Amino acid sequence: MRALHAEWTKFRTVRGWVLGTVGAMLASVLFLLAGTASSNEHPQDATAFPVGPGGEAVNDSFYFVHRAVTGDGGITVPVTALTGVLADPAGPDTASAGTAGGRDRTTPGVTPWSKAGILVKQSLDRGSPYAAMMVTGAHGVRMQHDFTHDRAGPAGSPSADEPRWLRLVRTGGTVTGYASADGARWTEVGTARLPGSAATVQVGLFVAAPAAVRAGGGGGSSPATATGGFGRVTLDGAWGQAAEGWQGEQVGGDAGTSGSYAPGTGGDWSATGEGFTVTGAGDIAPVVGGPALGPAFTVETFLVGTFVGLIVLTVVAAQFATTEYRRGLLGQTLAATPHRGRMLAAKAAVVAVVAFAAGAAAAAVSVPLGELRAHAAHFAVLTVPAAVQVRAVLGTGLLLAAAAVLSLALGVVLRRSATAITAVVATTVLPYLLAFGGVLPSGPAEWLLRLTPAAGFAVQQTLPRHDQVLTVYAPASGYFPLSPSGGLVVLGAWSALALAAAAVLLHRRDS
Repeated sequence: MRALHAEWTKFRTVRGWVLGTVGAMLASVLFLLAGTASSNEHPQDATAFPVGPGGEAVNDSFYFVHRAVTGDGGITVPVTALTGVLADPAGPDTASAGTAGGRDRTTPGVTPWSKAGILVKQSLDRGSPYAAMMVTGAHGVRMQHDFTHDRAGPAGSPSADEPRWLRLVRTGGTVTGYASADGARWTEVGTARLPGSAATVQVGLFVAAPAAVRAGGGGGSSPATATGGFGRVTLDGAWGQAAEGWQGEQVGGDAGTSGSYAPGTGGDWSATGEGFTVTGAGDIAPVVGGPALGPAFTVETFLVGTFVGLIVLTVVAAQFATTEYRRGLLGQTLAATPHRGRMLAAKAAVVAVVAFAAGAAAAAVSVPLGELRAHAAHFAVLTVPAAVQVRAVLGTGLLLAAAAVLSLALGVVLRRSATAITAVVATTVLPYLLAFGGVLPSGPAEWLLRLTPAAGFAVQQTLPRHDQVLTVYAPASGYFPLSPSGGLVVLGAWSALALAAAAVLLHRRDS
């Protein structure tokens, strides 16, 4: 405790270090304001994302043939076909350029996560809880609920000769999904507990078609439309007593990443014998980043000033380590604290606590301030659960704390603050800028973010990564290859190794 008190006293009595810490917080926030100023000069109209039951931004746009039902019951239907139309990424047909405006080209096909199936939804409000059984374009039968939950069922695609039978059964607030190849032998795929489940819910057939992500991720996405063929619909239990007939409508709208209808197509439904044909577009899924994100801000966007604050705190931490070497005061310090390892640990604890407080405080201000700036510029903001936002804020503090300890340790090892600062910037900030600036291909960029201290920035990651949502999960699209905790572990390992090397050299060297 004596060593810790002594090092803290040194830190707080040097005005430059205190002002540097305050400057790091201000620099982080001011960089955010400067970065969003240009957005405010060119206001845009952006659709607000609906919020799912878990607090995350979601897409909730699909064509729904439904009726209101009350109580417990079940719905069963065979899916006999899933086809689609994709917009040609090449754009208008140049061969018809002589006509008025030319014509848009389309090609047959379905996106991998096109969906046709049955749905139980608490209401038609966007973001309301739901459970669904579906066939997909390339991933077989799935049960999904409340946007983020996905469970695989039997593989294969539907056809008129070999339909995929789907069933949903509601008992109280629990919905259970089943699949069958023949309509006689059923396999349970999963269950879902719908939060705040209402007595009356909407049940029926739905079709959705997310946009097709173009190869390489640099070309954005192309609109897509899907059409599902359904056999006879059977309603059991209290649902079979519903007085209302079927009605079809497009639920929600284009939420920015859910896609839209391919040219010349639109949502519709029709009765075909005992069954139905339903055409739809959009998606029921969490919003993720990538080429189709559009005019939207994320929590990561609001924390973009972190690397500026990190550089300032790196300077402070390095000088905290090297000043005593430069001024010949290390002997006095060691006389007061003979145990060199204890002295080094005390220095590391001081810079870690100071950097954590500065980083967390700057992040806590930047996130709400960034949201205000985004809304003022009419940009949508990707909502995340409160716990994720808190993790990103506190994680920013941990990121700066680990970087400050790394700088301190390198200062002890190298005995020159300029060299230590350069080393930290070159291994932490520079890889971050190269990876996310699109300078490097995806592969090398991901390896930089796995192996260098820049991996620590992953702790700020709030963009969701979901297997059931197709996009480009790469640094250029805002994604780290490591989890938030994994990235922080990599940075922590670098700091720990540097601190261990500093302890060894501090014991071996003369003062």
